[in-house]
Amino acid sequence: RLSSLPRPGETPAHIGGTTLFGDNVEDEWFIVYLVREITREFPGLAARIDDNDGEFLLIEAADFLPKWLNPENSENRVFFYKGELHIIPLSETAEQDCDLSAPCPTIPQALALLSTRSEEFLAAEPIRAAVNKRIDGYPEKIQASLHRARCFLPAGIVAVLRQRPSLVAAAVQAFYLRDPGDLRACRRPFRTFPAEQRVMALVTFTRCLYAQLVQQKFVPDRRSGYTLPAPSHPHYRAYELGMKLAHGFEILCSKSSKVAPDAKRNVLSGPLWERFLRSLKEKDYFKGEMEGSVKYLELLHMAEDHFQQSVASESSVEVSPGDEILTLLQATSIDLKEFEREAACLPPEDDDGWLDITPDALDQMLKVTRNESLPSTNEEEQKYDLETVAESMKAFVSKVSSHEGAEMPWSSDESHVTFDVDSFTKALDRILGADSEELDSDDLDEEEEFDFSDGDEEDLDAGNQSQDQKVSPEELVGSLKSYMNEMDRELAQTNIGKSFTTKKRGASSVEAATSESAGPDSGAEDAELAPVDVDMNLVANLLESYSAQAGLAGPASNILQSMGVYLPENTDHTGSS
Repeated sequence: RLSSLPRPGETPAHIGGTTLFGDNVEDEWFIVYLVREITREFPGLAARIDDNDGEFLLIEAADFLPKWLNPENSENRVFFYKGELHIIPLSETAEQDCDLSAPCPTIPQALALLSTRSEEFLAAEPIRAAVNKRIDGYPEKIQASLHRARCFLPAGIVAVLRQRPSLVAAAVQAFYLRDPGDLRACRRPFRTFPAEQRVMALVTFTRCLYAQLVQQKFVPDRRSGYTLPAPSHPHYRAYELGMKLAHGFEILCSKSSKVAPDAKRNVLSGPLWERFLRSLKEKDYFKGEMEGSVKYLELLHMAEDHFQQSVASESSVEVSPGDEILTLLQATSIDLKEFEREAACLPPEDDDGWLDITPDALDQMLKVTRNESLPSTNEEEQKYDLETVAESMKAFVSKVSSHEGAEMPWSSDESHVTFDVDSFTKALDRILGADSEELDSDDLDEEEEFDFSDGDEEDLDAGNQSQDQKVSPEELVGSLKSYMNEMDRELAQTNIGKSFTTKKRGASSVEAATSESAGPDSGAEDAELAPVDVDMNLVANLLESYSAQAGLAGPASNILQSMGVYLPENTDHTGSS
């Protein structure tokens, strides 16, 4: 629903509107399609669209946005113009200074730039492709989003829906979002849509509306007159849908200003009405009639109706669905016998099997959404080669990370990489280097300089004659290694040390047993501890974390999938190996 809006401040007069799309996000993208087509049909128009998340067009194309564009500086930069998406960049001065906090352009500035240099501001092809992907298939896709179902409805609702099929959306919403106050009108025999005169009819919903109506469990009040047959009844679903829809329509009518005078009283109690009434009296609208007389009240009611319509029009507030339903009922004749004849030859309803989604179907939907193809289920076709993992992990490490997140090097256009333990270990070897076991991540480089605390300096001074004696970096590193080796020996006998898998040195079990029986202190200082197998521990921990996810999303799968690594399902139920 678009309306002409006045010129607020610097913004020129324009056409605008707001839509509450609720749970059906596809409605929002349909509106995007309409806006794009409007700018294509009328090349002189520029349009921008956002929602409660902000610039959701940019969110859709987040993987392809330029570095400078962020939520803080994106206002008044994203437009549809001549049927294409345009993004107005930073000014040349701000771009040279790398000033990402530069002020956003005003609407007049943006329109002036679009009208003179629109070719320069055309959004990059990947950005436009990401947005166009969401709106491809329209308008043909509209029919695929509809669902036709049989409903056992009061004849009045059938007559109303023939005149205004879109009122089904308001009725479903009223039922779906009902509160205890709304149901007060449904705890007695229905005044507007009694249950006595019901007929079978075919009602067209959107799939979202149908799902909202079907999935909610609801038991009607016995006083309402609506009762349901046994679940085994062949038309049980039609009775249930009709009952829920009738409740929605009754709730809407109970809120109508024609039924609830409070709604009208609120409009006629403000200062705007008082000024309007005073103006009427000054212009002799009542023609000298005595206040309270029949003629005076007739003219007053006419003025009230005109004022209400004017306020609704000026504030872009549409007539309430309840008022519209009651107006249609008054102007429509209901032929019950005609409805019954038509009910005898209704076309078949649509299959609602799409409501049931299997886990495999859900995975397929997610893959399609991410523009990916499912890995082959044929083991002969699966390629267990992780040669590209090393490059992808190196690329990931080289990317920028901050409090806003880490940049992922993986592109959905690249080929999939499946998981193989040996290839993964070799890839980690190439990344960590051949000497990775000599120093762990806590070791310091030999070229670094070390600062010691006052206590450490006093210990060094006690063992040296001169305080000015300097220790070479090599000696410091050697001393630090000795200290860490002692710490490793101590930790090796704890649960922490035993939790790691170590590399085998080739020593026989007999020699190991002999060294243990000699006592914990015998040769402990000279014995070389078996180093930790970093690769094996990494792979084991990843697999254990992945297995603990039980098929759900988790850190292990998220990190690996971001680099294109997809682990196979865990088919080893024995827990061995």
